[in-house]
Amino acid sequence: MFTIEHDFDATVVTLVDEGKTHLQEDVIVNAFEDCVTVEQLNPRTEKVEKVTLSMAQLRDLRAALNLPEGIYRLRPAGEQSGTS
Repeated sequence: MFTIEHDFDATVVTLVDEGKTHLQEDVIVNAFEDCVTVEQLNPRTEKVEKVTLSMAQLRDLRAALNLPEGIYRLRPAGEQSGTS
């Protein structure tokens, strides 16, 4: 299950782990204009762990989820491959 909320400066997505086995804490994704943050409560420390991704890192992550194992570099939009 997940929720989506639109705040003044961010879109907030909360991912809720549902099921009968080993549930994880909710994950909160905040999408800002220039970055995305991912937060999750660490139950051992009772502190929220936060990771910040740039828009380029988010683009690379999105691509990586659909690619096989390997090393890749995405080309900027409009750049062509090949030689002249």
